Amino acid sequence: MNSMNQLLKISPLLASLTAICFSGIAAGKEKETQKPYNFLFIAVDDLNDWTGFLGGHPQTKTPNMDRLAKQGVVFTKAYCAAPVCNPSRAALMTGYRPATSGIYDNGQFMRDSEVLKNALTLPQYLSKNGYYTMARGKIFHAANGMWSDSKSWDLHVNTEGGYGERKKQPGYMANGMPNGAVGANFDWGPTTGVLEETTDYLTAKWAGEQLQKDYDKPFFLGCGIFRPHLEWFVPKQFFDKFKVEDIILPQANEDDYNDVPKSGFSPSPDYYATKKYDKQKEAVQAYLACINYADSCIGVVLDALAKSKYADNTIVVLWGDHGWHLGEKLRYKKFTLWEEATRMPLIIKVPGMTKPGSRCGRTVNLLDLYPTITELAGVPKNTTNEGRSIVPLLKNPDKKWNYPSQTTMGKDRHAVRDERYRYIRYQDGAEELYDHKVDSMEWNNLAGNPKYDKIKARLGKYMPSVNAPTVAAHKVGAK
Repeated sequence: MNSMNQLLKISPLLASLTAICFSGIAAGKEKETQKPYNFLFIAVDDLNDWTGFLGGHPQTKTPNMDRLAKQGVVFTKAYCAAPVCNPSRAALMTGYRPATSGIYDNGQFMRDSEVLKNALTLPQYLSKNGYYTMARGKIFHAANGMWSDSKSWDLHVNTEGGYGERKKQPGYMANGMPNGAVGANFDWGPTTGVLEETTDYLTAKWAGEQLQKDYDKPFFLGCGIFRPHLEWFVPKQFFDKFKVEDIILPQANEDDYNDVPKSGFSPSPDYYATKKYDKQKEAVQAYLACINYADSCIGVVLDALAKSKYADNTIVVLWGDHGWHLGEKLRYKKFTLWEEATRMPLIIKVPGMTKPGSRCGRTVNLLDLYPTITELAGVPKNTTNEGRSIVPLLKNPDKKWNYPSQTTMGKDRHAVRDERYRYIRYQDGAEELYDHKVDSMEWNNLAGNPKYDKIKARLGKYMPSVNAPTVAAHKVGAK
């Protein structure tokens, strides 16, 4: 009887252990058979924080990007490695800082750098580790030709189409300013184009079509949207959504440069010309129209993903290559180390990992995307990467993260941004320091106040220790 009672007491324990054992085996098998993630990699050119999910302008219309933001993690303090297309994208796609590669501007071909000459780009590295990579649109510095670095992809498709015809009077640009008043590419206006025939729509449609195909490998799909890059020409239907008379202008301080070093940046001629000819509201209207157009194209890709069999196993990464000035700091375009030029959108959605609607206020950099994506892909780490994987922030957006972001605009010219301060140092040692807790527009330079010496010293430790010589401008015809 005693032995029977002992057996009865032990049996439930054996049953529990058996259940745990089998569940562990089942979980192990599930883990072994889990398919690797696919990637949808969406780049948007010259897009600043004028999106609904970042709130950079109250009149912007970005329903499709906002939809994606509600599905993943929005990084509210994401910064570029350089506020210029070419070095920003070269850094992101190779994992090397501009200060390491010597690629600081648009005239330098990425592969002319001794550091980047044979560097494995992100798609090359993924392809080497079992992924099928494909792209169309602007992912590197150009969408077509040598500057697109087409060899980085298993499949690279050139862009086609245009943005439609625009009206202009003899002697004047399409925006109504006289020829020569501003740079030739600083132009805008509605076109007669049809949405479905425009360049970015065709790129988005192509990306959507790839999502309906079968693959024998996990894939990495790059989709590069060119607008809102200048020139701001898109079909009239997008301009019609924003009435010029109702446009709200960004804040500008005409005395902003009283405390800015002479070796730093200066007001842009575009700013004064646009103000002189009373085109400031029209410029904002054009930028908003181009953002809304880009958003419509992005919607085509997101809709295609949602309808595909890859919807539940595809990571979506949406990023802008840098920010853009629309009159703030008395400037248009990018090319500065201030907030408007260096901050841009970044959304990452990882099925099964990211909590929908999450927001992360930690400082991150586009340089971090290479190691982040390789970790999510489950491939070996590329040890040459100078960025830092932000996978821990995808899992916990509130995690402590004391890693300030570095941005470079030319040799020996850098900015360091933490969650509160922006510290800028120029080639001659001149400085700027801004406290975003009380000065989000960066109007009050604190660098000369001894009270902030410790802040400058702390942030100064994050300045690049290497400042590579500037790679020579690429000569036309050179290979």
